[in-house]
Amino acid sequence: MTTPRIDPPVWTSGEHEAALLKSGALQRAILSSATFPIIATDERGIIQLFNVGAERLLGYPAGEVINRITPSEIQDPEEAKARAIALSAEYGTEIAPGFEALAYKASRGIEDIHELTYIGRDGLPFPALVSITALRGEDETIIGYLLIGADNTERKRAEAELVAARVLAERASLAKSEFLSSMSHELRTPLGAILGFAQLLESGQPPPSATQGRSIDQILKAGWYLLKLINEVLDLAVVESGTVTLNLEPVSLFEVLYECHAIVEQHARKRAVRVFYPKFDKAHLVRADHTRLKQVLINLLSNAIKYNRHGGTVTVTCCVVDDRLIRIGVQDTGEGLSPSKRDQLFQPFNRLGQESGSEEGTGIGLVLCRRLVELMGGAITVHSEVGVGSCFSIDLALEPDALPDPATASTIVAQRQAPPVSPASDRFIETRRCTLLYIEDIAADVLLVHELVARRSDVGLITATDSTCGIEIARTYRPDLILMNIDRLAASGLRSLRALADDPITARVPVIALTTQSIPAAIEKGLQAGFFRFLAKPIRIDAFMDALDAGIQRNALRLHPTLPVMDSP
Repeated sequence: MTTPRIDPPVWTSGEHEAALLKSGALQRAILSSATFPIIATDERGIIQLFNVGAERLLGYPAGEVINRITPSEIQDPEEAKARAIALSAEYGTEIAPGFEALAYKASRGIEDIHELTYIGRDGLPFPALVSITALRGEDETIIGYLLIGADNTERKRAEAELVAARVLAERASLAKSEFLSSMSHELRTPLGAILGFAQLLESGQPPPSATQGRSIDQILKAGWYLLKLINEVLDLAVVESGTVTLNLEPVSLFEVLYECHAIVEQHARKRAVRVFYPKFDKAHLVRADHTRLKQVLINLLSNAIKYNRHGGTVTVTCCVVDDRLIRIGVQDTGEGLSPSKRDQLFQPFNRLGQESGSEEGTGIGLVLCRRLVELMGGAITVHSEVGVGSCFSIDLALEPDALPDPATASTIVAQRQAPPVSPASDRFIETRRCTLLYIEDIAADVLLVHELVARRSDVGLITATDSTCGIEIARTYRPDLILMNIDRLAASGLRSLRALADDPITARVPVIALTTQSIPAAIEKGLQAGFFRFLAKPIRIDAFMDALDAGIQRNALRLHPTLPVMDSP
């Protein structure tokens, strides 16, 4: 005989809830929960329920708070004031810093989780995450509030530890950058004297003997290599510290490659390496930092020439991958790399066994290239085959909506190839001895510039060891040109420039900045501030003489503004 099946009664949700409430199971569960602090209030905010979790975490016995206080009275008072001020500003009405502010959003049906700081019975702050819900009767009027909390101590501790770790990391990074900057400056100062006076010996009269020339050549070769190493180490440290600033903008690939060609052409000719560039039907624009992109391409081109075979070729390609991406390739015909060496390419100071070879290098350039390309939103890859050569490819984002007219490329070529024309009016300028004021506190650099100026019959030199003295001398002697070291005098360099510009006597005297920090953004800022030109330390004689000529010409035109300009013969 089959036993009849008896199904359990079907409960509606309301009946189920009523049954639970009747049995007191739900209330006991709420009151006995030790994990979450649960507080219930009446419509005025007076505490009516304070469970075990609230007692345990806050330290108050339920009897001390029920029917006595509101939750806001055991909250951090400064936090309560701040919340009321913020809500008043947000809703455009004045809200008191009590329970009204705590329950303001809940009373309007807005679910919100608050980060509260309760003050425990022992007087110690206790962080909590609290959800506040308005309890409503059958007619939808508010009959109370339910506050369900969670211990926020560990989260706050983790946040504090994260902030502390970030501060320590930033301090360590800053300390490293300051150390490298300081060390690079301390190394550059004696190196500047070595390179400067070696150049004087090399270009002096009478010229050095053959043996002396070879020795001087070795000094200069080693000195410039050491300077390159110092600059690349500092540059890599700045990039890796995250403090480098890039100016991402539409950049013409044609213009950048044209500038690179002018720089590497002589290097390629010396090694009988031919460099081929793509034919541009239009001037493609990429999203990049102009100076940094040129730095990357020059590095890749220089490596392709340096590690090529005699009489080899370097081929630059530009291929549009899709509407948003262009790939720039630099292919050489060198020895190529094995897979194991290819995997080590982007390791700092790893020269892949070339340390004992005749080619100089630092092992930093490619690492820096990859970091810079990634900061510009691109990627760099390499394909290499032993006996065939290597190809480095850079993927960069295109600027499809900013393409100039296709004729732009030919126009740029015509402009670039046009020889510079000096103003004809300078033939009428009276030849006279110009005065250069050099503001510098490094004795070796003063002596070097003194020796350089001594080679010029048209220039006289006066010096000052600090900015204050330099300004007074400028006002007294009225020099035609000022050269100022803005590294050692950085704090007063711009102030001195402004002081000179504000004085009618010196306002229009060209000021050349001398610096070891050849950062493009800093140079651009300095030029906008009013410096006539920037010269890098250590001083290169040809660059110094060019800057001197440009400054003298600028000053001469300033002194003769109404002279007629005649056509060139």
